[in-house]
Amino acid sequence: MKLVIKTVLLTSLLASPIVAKEVTKTKEPVKTAKVAKEITGQDIQIFTAKNSDGKITPKSIQDAFEKAGFFVSVNRDMNTPFKKQFKESSFSLYNLFTFYKKDVVLELAKKYENIGLFAPMSMSIYTKKGEKTISVATLSAEAIAKILNIPKDEKILTDLRALVIKTLQRALPEGKFEKLPYTPKEPKDKLVTTFTMDMDKDEWEDELDEFKMGFESELAPNGFIIAGHNNLGDYFEEAKYDGYDFYEVYSVCKLPVIYTIAKTRPEAGAFAPCSLYLAKKKGEAKMTTAFPSVYNWISSLVITDKKDLEVLENTQKRMTKILSELIE
Repeated sequence: MKLVIKTVLLTSLLASPIVAKEVTKTKEPVKTAKVAKEITGQDIQIFTAKNSDGKITPKSIQDAFEKAGFFVSVNRDMNTPFKKQFKESSFSLYNLFTFYKKDVVLELAKKYENIGLFAPMSMSIYTKKGEKTISVATLSAEAIAKILNIPKDEKILTDLRALVIKTLQRALPEGKFEKLPYTPKEPKDKLVTTFTMDMDKDEWEDELDEFKMGFESELAPNGFIIAGHNNLGDYFEEAKYDGYDFYEVYSVCKLPVIYTIAKTRPEAGAFAPCSLYLAKKKGEAKMTTAFPSVYNWISSLVITDKKDLEVLENTQKRMTKILSELIE
């Protein structure tokens, strides 16, 4: 059919040069949407759009990401808990949103075991009191690569970031990236806290269950909550990939931390909730568990306030203590 159409068009053009001229004149150029440019030198990228009519909501943003093929594991209103526990809030809207693209995570997991640190990725969606805008804070591809300690030009990751930006543009029409008033500084300690635990080649399933039970029971007494749980191993199995015996990710949050830091750095939600993964590769006799340390918050957000630092350092110590005691 295409060949027939092309032949007819060619004959018409040769026979009628005047008509061909007119067709060329009226042909409109194809318009392509401009890709929003991130601000260089910022680990955290804030995308903001006008929202005076309130049509852009956390739900409409979730819809855009789901249409783009992302799995949204959490889209949680934090403003209500802020008001309930702390009796006030600086925001009219504040949501924590976690998401990932299953097929991309699988491809990255084949190359980098620690991709669970960002499976899911996190973002904050917020509107400050009195403002008529809505903002979304996410991590740049370079920031993620820095934390994972992988090449910053890793194509799978940069392609994923491009899709995130494209989806943000669709969700927040006419939005733009904001320039932050600070530049990330060098971290004072490791960006990832990692533990390994020996496992029996035959009894690892029981050992995993025991570890998870102990881990979950220690969270609440230390002020943590489980904001989500993703069993990536199930998806890997469905996709016929057997590189791991198990791969699970907990999304862990501590309300006083995000409440305290978000007062001056609402973009901190790009790190919250924290993703903590448990993974065991096939053939190995050990489990690895790791989470992004609070030194990411301190260095990327340039946190200097003494009380804020104390809150973060205390959180780091508590989670480290929980894991070290379980593994001993």
